[in-house]
Amino acid sequence: MSVQTLRTDYLVIGMGVAGLSFAVKIANAMPNRTVTLLSKGEVIESNTRYAQGGIAVVTDFENDDFEKHIQDTLVAGAGRCNREVVEMVVREGPARLEEMVAMGTRFDRNDQGGFHLGMEGAHSARRILHYKDLTGYQIQQSLLRKAKSLSNIEILEYHFAVDLITQHHFGEKVTRHRDDITCYGVYVMDLRENRVRPIEARATILASGGAGQVYDLTTNPVVATGDGVAMAHRAKAQIDSMHFIQFHPTALKAETGDRAFLISEAVRGFGAILKRADGSSFMEEYDDRGSLASRDIVARAIDTEMKKSGDSSVFLDGRHLDQDEYRKRFPTIYNTCLEKGIDPAVDMIPVAPAAHYLCGGVRTDLSGRTTIGKLYCCGEAASTGLHGANRLASNSLLEALVYAHRCYLDLRENKGPEFLDREIPEWRIEGTTDPKELVLITHNRREIQQVMSDYVGIVRTNERLTRTLRRLALFYEETEQLYQTTTLSPQICELRNLIAVAYLIVRQSMEETENVGTFYNTDLES
Repeated sequence: MSVQTLRTDYLVIGMGVAGLSFAVKIANAMPNRTVTLLSKGEVIESNTRYAQGGIAVVTDFENDDFEKHIQDTLVAGAGRCNREVVEMVVREGPARLEEMVAMGTRFDRNDQGGFHLGMEGAHSARRILHYKDLTGYQIQQSLLRKAKSLSNIEILEYHFAVDLITQHHFGEKVTRHRDDITCYGVYVMDLRENRVRPIEARATILASGGAGQVYDLTTNPVVATGDGVAMAHRAKAQIDSMHFIQFHPTALKAETGDRAFLISEAVRGFGAILKRADGSSFMEEYDDRGSLASRDIVARAIDTEMKKSGDSSVFLDGRHLDQDEYRKRFPTIYNTCLEKGIDPAVDMIPVAPAAHYLCGGVRTDLSGRTTIGKLYCCGEAASTGLHGANRLASNSLLEALVYAHRCYLDLRENKGPEFLDREIPEWRIEGTTDPKELVLITHNRREIQQVMSDYVGIVRTNERLTRTLRRLALFYEETEQLYQTTTLSPQICELRNLIAVAYLIVRQSMEETENVGTFYNTDLES
């Protein structure tokens, strides 16, 4: 074995709720096995941190039941969900919730001591558990505290996963038609020591999150560059449903390039109403559910209204609400608005759609196994079949917990093969030089984000998709030349990953034959 190779039993890429939940469970159950968690930045930075609304779980069985939640998910997914997966996730939700509560996760309570349940778009009952408007952060902190307390978990911050290690790296030909592709670990760039080394693992879990940064306005943090999906694609894993990109309808209007601050769907569940600049409500013209229609419908309606008026936003009106309760329920949102010079008590909040979550990703089965051996996937990077063509609000944290548990169960029973009996090749750095102009990377990144936003956003056309594909081919050629001739950097890696993700979105958009869920191509109108 190369002296530079690190061996671990379970390698987890990503530190959101999915990755942390799996790591804690497998480490607890198998104290003699090692677990290594990778974060390409600070451990806290992930989409989990910004999940405001809550987690959708049936707990009030007097007014709600599993079948209602199942049907709500299927309807939101517009006929593209896997019903078996939906039933599994919904029915396993209460048990996963109990585990989080037992771990110390706090949720808001009502006057009777029960869970305070919120309402969000496309839900038929109140079932959203929350902690103010910081639910994801609260869950992540509970898991992180537990992970840090376990001696067989090692957390590596500022470690960038570059590529999955497969037979390809041993000189074998690997194609998508090969059915025995196996993942042996990853090549990782240590950003502090500026070196690349292989990490070998019995099993690798992709929990690397989303890809919102492929668009120029997104609710995702800057780290959400689709790294896991792109690595899996390069390794020839099956990638599904990437053209179903959920645009959250109500992000606080922001400057392009900034992370768009999310105005949670729960604010509309609390009673806020979407309106035009003149104060007239409009959602009733698009859907009988008004401002509480599903995200795909609301986002398209807002996009249509903005194009009609020429305005850069519509408005969310909560002036009629109980302001004390409003502030108590959504302190982060309320205070952020005040910091931006918007007083929710007297002003309507300007909002516009922003790229939010993937509905697709790396194909997995019910145990989180991908089409590559020893490679699992959970969380936003996975295409489980739960979301179909559109995510139901607050199913995201639920899915992450359930699938992390499913990965854990499978690996607890199937303890994994032995390590390799041959050395993993070291990362080749011969013939590379430091990049002379970093602007070549940053400019291409901005241009990709702009092209994707202009041509492959909420509404698409065949011509826009064709033009985007041509531009991506040029970006790919230029970036691969840089990648082959310059020293490896996180900037060039993220750019490669964004190009791969953009390609998958465009290519699968061109293959879609109907307008469904979050996908809308005007050339497919009947």
